[in-house]
Amino acid sequence: MPKSRVRKKGDYTPPPRATTGKAAISGRWVAPTMVALLLLGLAWIVVYYVSSGTLPIEAVSWWNLVIGFGFIFGGLMVATRWK
Repeated sequence: MPKSRVRKKGDYTPPPRATTGKAAISGRWVAPTMVALLLLGLAWIVVYYVSSGTLPIEAVSWWNLVIGFGFIFGGLMVATRWK
C-alpha cells in the first residue's frame, strides 16, 4: 500500500492591526480631575472623623462618609480613562 505524503503547514502570521494613525491619549483634564476627586474624597472623610461628625455637613451625619467615598469612587472611574 502506498504511503501518503506529509503536508507541511505554512507558518502562522497574524493579520496586521488596523491603526488609526494616532495613538490614543487621554485628555489633559483626566489626571488633574482624578487627583482632585481622590484628594477631595479623602479630605472629606478625614474632616468628618476629626470633627467628630460636626463637619463638613452636620445635618447629613454618617452620609458624609458616603459622600467622601463617592468622590473617591468618581476619582477611580476617571482613572480608568487615563492612558
